[in-house]
Amino acid sequence: MGPGPTTLICLASQTLQLFPVPCPLDAQSESWAGVAKRYLAKLSSVGSISEEETCEKLKGLIQRQVQMCKRNLEVMDSVRRGAQLAIEECQYQFRNRRWNCSTLDSLPVFGKVVTQGTREAAFVYAISSAGVAFAVTRACSSGELEKCGCDRTVHGVSPQGFQWSGCSDNIAYGVAFSQSFVDVRERSKGASSSRALMNLHNNEAGRKVGHALKEKFDGATEVEPRRVGSSRALVPRNAQFKPHTDEDLVYLEPSPDFCEQDTRSGVLGTRGRTCNKTSKAIDGCELLCCGRGFHTAQVELAERCSCKFHWCCFVKCRQCQRLVELHTCR
Repeated sequence: MGPGPTTLICLASQTLQLFPVPCPLDAQSESWAGVAKRYLAKLSSVGSISEEETCEKLKGLIQRQVQMCKRNLEVMDSVRRGAQLAIEECQYQFRNRRWNCSTLDSLPVFGKVVTQGTREAAFVYAISSAGVAFAVTRACSSGELEKCGCDRTVHGVSPQGFQWSGCSDNIAYGVAFSQSFVDVRERSKGASSSRALMNLHNNEAGRKVGHALKEKFDGATEVEPRRVGSSRALVPRNAQFKPHTDEDLVYLEPSPDFCEQDTRSGVLGTRGRTCNKTSKAIDGCELLCCGRGFHTAQVELAERCSCKFHWCCFVKCRQCQRLVELHTCR
C-alpha cells in the first residue's frame, strides 16, 4: 500500500457496507464504494461496531456476513478502517489519471465504471480486499484484538550464536479474515458467474500484492470465461498473451476513455481538471485533456518560506505569496 491519506468508505455490493443505509436490490448495480461519500456524515450515527445489534443494521451484508460480524465484533472496526484506507489509496494512486476514483453526489457515485468488469473494477475489488487484510493485520500486531496477536514464529540465530525472536505483523490472520469476510458474498453465489470469478480472483490478488496494485492495474489481463473440465475458468481473451498469475489483475470488459462527462455511467470527464503542461505522460495537458486544449491562468499561491529552526524545539516560517501558472482542461 502506498502513502496515501485515509478517509471513510463503505464496502457495498459484492463486499460489505458499514453504514445503516439502504442497499440496491441488484448487488452489481453499485460499487463497494458507491455509498461512501454520500453517507460520510452517517459515521457518527453508527459509532463503534461493538454490539451484535449493530451488525443487523449494516444493510448490504448477506446473512453469513452478519453472522461473522456478530462473532467478530472486535474485528469490525478494523474492517472499517481498511475500507477507509482503500478508498483514499485509490484516489491517491489515480490522482493524475483520467479516471481518478472521483465520486458523484448521486448514486451510484462511481457509476457503472466499476460494476461492469473493467480494469477499474478489478483495482477497486483488489484494493478493498488488501485494505481489509492490512488493517486487520495491523490491529492484531498492535494488540487491539484478543483473537490474534503478533506473529511470533519469526525467529532465528545470529552468526554469533544469539537466538532471537520478534513480534512481526500477523499477516496470516489478516489475510484469512479478509478471505472469509470479503469473499463470502461471491462464494455464496457458487462463484459460477463470470463476474464472481473475476471478483474472487482480484480480491485474492489484492491480498497478495497490495503494495504493487497500481503497477498491476496497467498490466491487467483481459479475460473471458471458458469451460475447463467440469468448471468454468477465466483465460486470456487473446491467445497470444501468456496466462495470468494469481497476483495479476484481470478484467472482462474494456474501459471507457473517461474524456467526456457521462452522468448516466458516472463518468465525470476531465474538463476543469488540473494538468501538467510540460509532461508527456497521462497527467500532461495533451493526454489528460484528450486533445481539447487547456486554459492557463495566473494564480497567487500562499506557501511557507524562510523557515528557521529555533532551539528548542520549533520551526518558524513566514507566509509568502508566489505567482504560478495553473493549467486546466477545456
